[in-house]
Amino acid sequence: MSKSMRCFCLKKARPKTKLELSTLLASETSFTVNEIEALLCTFKKLSSAIVDDDFLHKEEFHLALFNNGSKQNLFADRVFDMFDIKRDGVISFGEFVRSLSIFHPNTSEEKKIEFAFRLFDLTQSGYIEHHELKEMVLATLTESDVTVPDDVVEAIVDKTMTEVDSKGDGKIDNEEWRDYVTKNPSLLKIMTLPYLKDITLAFPSFILHSEVED
Repeated sequence: MSKSMRCFCLKKARPKTKLELSTLLASETSFTVNEIEALLCTFKKLSSAIVDDDFLHKEEFHLALFNNGSKQNLFADRVFDMFDIKRDGVISFGEFVRSLSIFHPNTSEEKKIEFAFRLFDLTQSGYIEHHELKEMVLATLTESDVTVPDDVVEAIVDKTMTEVDSKGDGKIDNEEWRDYVTKNPSLLKIMTLPYLKDITLAFPSFILHSEVED
């Protein structure tokens, strides 16, 4: 290998500018460049709430999105894990935008269905089993400060499993999940946040300094 080639290989990639990063993320998500720049303003505030290092930590994530920074909850933890694409214990701005985009009104139903399935598949086995469904139902109720007797929760889970598990093997696969959600579209309501369609109005504290026009 020539000296010039070695130098080229060893040369570090130039960090992306804010505009380049915003343009890249806009091409990969349902957000516009201006909306991504607006999200960056809020991400910086969220990620500096406890540890000022340009990453969103679990406590900051809970505090910002669930208003329970000190409260342990399986649902909140699971959402954090889904946003933490690199599995390094923190959420970068790119991970935040790409994951949040799933909840955008313009994101395809197919992506929402797939994300929801992975959310309930706690062990990442490719199936949603009875105990996983029960854990998530309990966690969701706890997050909403709703108390329901265990036998009622069990009845809800049993009924759901019976309806979704069309193959009768005691677990829900991707195909069964997709068929069930297609027949019951209201289940995807939690996968859409209407205010993401107009971020600047939903979050008036955003200060936009856009470098381009959408």
